[in-house]
Amino acid sequence: MTEYPSILLENAVNSFAKLPGIGSKTALRLVLHLLKGDDQETENFANSLLKLKKEICYCKKCHNISDTEICSICANPKRDATTLCVVENIRDVMSIESTGQYHGFYHVLGGVISPMDGIGPSDLQIASLVERIEPENIQEVIFALPATMEGDTTNFYIFRQIAKFNIKITMLARGVAVGNELEYTDEVTLGRSILNRVEFKN
Repeated sequence: MTEYPSILLENAVNSFAKLPGIGSKTALRLVLHLLKGDDQETENFANSLLKLKKEICYCKKCHNISDTEICSICANPKRDATTLCVVENIRDVMSIESTGQYHGFYHVLGGVISPMDGIGPSDLQIASLVERIEPENIQEVIFALPATMEGDTTNFYIFRQIAKFNIKITMLARGVAVGNELEYTDEVTLGRSILNRVEFKN
């Protein structure tokens, strides 16, 4: 167990180490970097995190992170308003946007159905997705969820909820490897999987 010369240092390291992918050694390196930097740099860093936590919004339409009630994607009149891409989380929106191959709207579920983790349909933004179909005149729903058992379960559940609508239901081509999350898929592969999407079949 690491012995710290200061309880303040130890507390800061422990806080950083709670972040995903950050071990105690990396946390110590980050804290020491901030410690030796000037006060203004550290203050700006802390203030940016506080401001993010207190002022961030979630888009009322798609549930993406936003600075306003309606995000910049949903507010963009140049987007294809008839196409809706269903994703697990905000990182997936960023991954798909980085390909430059998709120009429709999104719907962020906030997770996938996972009974083992106690996550059911009511814990996700599925009802609000169904409610968007007719009022927004959606013509195609694209499933862009992870190629995992949980992702496939969620796809099937949503399919049953929206099959009554006269719309096209597709999913990403399986250029995305089974078990992969979108954020770890390279842009070219992800872009091709969007362009070559296939019909979702029951």
